[in-house]
Amino acid sequence: MLNIVLVEPEIPQNAGNIARTCACTGARLHLVEPMGFRPTEKNLKRAGCDYWNEVDIVRWPCVEAFLEAHGDGELHLFTGQGARGYRDVAYGADAFLLFGRESRGLDQGLIDRYADVCVRIPMRTGARSLNLSNAVAIAAYEALAQQGFPTLL
Repeated sequence: MLNIVLVEPEIPQNAGNIARTCACTGARLHLVEPMGFRPTEKNLKRAGCDYWNEVDIVRWPCVEAFLEAHGDGELHLFTGQGARGYRDVAYGADAFLLFGRESRGLDQGLIDRYADVCVRIPMRTGARSLNLSNAVAIAAYEALAQQGFPTLL
């Protein structure tokens, strides 16, 4: 199962859009705290997401807890600092696609620690970043395309 990992997400609407992508693709969603919002029913309804009940969600108290459990797994860290493009790597069925917070991405220490598995989505020079939910959708569908869209119509 494809795994989408949001490290310290800040905006509930982005998390809602990403949950919808996970629901539509069958991906598992990992939420790594601290988050910039509380995942309460009220906040989720405000984010317009009625898909939360259809998503396998795993919450982690911090990035180190997540890495302790999955650090030896197939990780792909999405960052503008990645040396390789997201289409230049192979994604296995149980890959973990990690994305950082909206305001500043993944922490530099994490990028340095996992530099060999950092990938980037190409953008024009000077562009800071894509919207988080758009970046997740691009990456998830590339990974699933490489796998032949298992279980999808």
